[in-house]
Amino acid sequence: MSKALLSLSTNEFIAGIEAVASKFDSASYPQQNLPADDWALLVGSGVLLPALPREYGGRDSHLEMCRVVEAISEWNLPLGVHAAVNTALALRPIVMWAGEQAKQEILPLFSGSDPLLAGFAATEPGCGSAMSGMTTTFEEAGEGYRIRGRKHWQALSQSAHWWVVSAKNDDAGRREYGFFIVKRSEGFRTVERYEPVGLKAVDYGLNDIDAIVPRHRRIGAEKRDLSTMVEILMASRAMMAAMGCGFLRRVSREAHMYAETRTIGRAPLSAIRFARYRLAAIDTSYTICEALNHHLQTRLDLKADMTSAFPAVQAIKTVATERILSAALHYQQLAGGEGYRSGSPTNIAAQAALDARVFPIFDGNNDLLSQQLTEYCLARLSGRTLSGFLAAWPLTAPAVAALRGNLGFLDRPLGQEHQVLAGRAIAYLFAITQVMRWSAETGPDPDRVRTAIAFLKTDITGVATEFDLLASGILDTDDEAGSWSAGDLHSRSIPSPTMT
Repeated sequence: MSKALLSLSTNEFIAGIEAVASKFDSASYPQQNLPADDWALLVGSGVLLPALPREYGGRDSHLEMCRVVEAISEWNLPLGVHAAVNTALALRPIVMWAGEQAKQEILPLFSGSDPLLAGFAATEPGCGSAMSGMTTTFEEAGEGYRIRGRKHWQALSQSAHWWVVSAKNDDAGRREYGFFIVKRSEGFRTVERYEPVGLKAVDYGLNDIDAIVPRHRRIGAEKRDLSTMVEILMASRAMMAAMGCGFLRRVSREAHMYAETRTIGRAPLSAIRFARYRLAAIDTSYTICEALNHHLQTRLDLKADMTSAFPAVQAIKTVATERILSAALHYQQLAGGEGYRSGSPTNIAAQAALDARVFPIFDGNNDLLSQQLTEYCLARLSGRTLSGFLAAWPLTAPAVAALRGNLGFLDRPLGQEHQVLAGRAIAYLFAITQVMRWSAETGPDPDRVRTAIAFLKTDITGVATEFDLLASGILDTDDEAGSWSAGDLHSRSIPSPTMT
């Protein structure tokens, strides 16, 4: 890697990333797995350097990690995923917790010009988000460890050269989770290729693992619960704000251009008032993601342990991904039939919708993350009602005070279904707080702020309406045998009050 990249200012460095990223414009770039030669162009521009410490040839910058993903996502959302997986999900645990020998073996490889890829292998067939159900195991074998199991839906399943793999050991009746750095050639095989409907630049599949790795490639971050797994996932979840900010800046720009140039009768599409409403909804989603991205850049730190940021990250991921999908669908609706046409010369709406659809599902299903956010708050009530807690909690108190609305619908026994909905309301309150703080610190157009808060307030009202719907008995049945209670579903991976 050229030393010149290490001497650039942040703005100069990001300008170079943007120049290369523009070559991958989603309006014209083929919808295909990313060729190694194309990844080499991005690696040559330095996309991996902010994630790497300076002593290993990197730029070592939290801010630049965020801005790289934002810049790439504006031109090509799947490539933003590519960059985030490599930096925030795969290389970060090695930088954070690997021993010196492992760092010296691996990190210099990613500071060079070779188009290497790294991934994180956690999800398995049959266990989904319930990571305690993983079946991949590790055991001591000579001077190292043998890892055996099956993983799937890993980004870069077929193309990553190095993997951070999660596994468990139940010897002596005491479960232990471990994380290991595995080279593909050591026994990481892709046995089936998956075909996603969007994000075509990212390859997915089913992987079998039977590998023996040296002892020094066990990452020193293991615990007997899943808290380390959750921490590892936090960085990539938080990155959704950066991806959303870049992607929605593009969607907003493209949607306005389409609405101004598409003629309906004698007037442009933008003259139709409901079309203008859709444009406002798209712009608002961009505003909200911009505020969340500001929080990511100024209040979080991808270079440090993120356990204490658990509730903020849950809220960022759920709100940002909802906004990514909502704006893409508004754009597609504006474009009409042309928005359903692959490779349309007038818009990118079809591909934007396909790429956006998976975001509320991947990297933690939003329903689960919303429930966990509620559980986090319930564990900290200290005798207060949930609405009372939110009125005093720094992450939501400014929003509660500004809304002056009735959150009493949250103050009832919360079944699992209520916890999911309540978590969405809490996330919207967090988002309002961040929009307000972003406004105070950066001074955007007040109308953008007012409209964003109005949309988020309506989202909270919608949650209250869904509580009323549940109260009408739509889920009641004559036979409740086998139904799950909230207690059954409580996640053991949520940080306890003593941890944060």
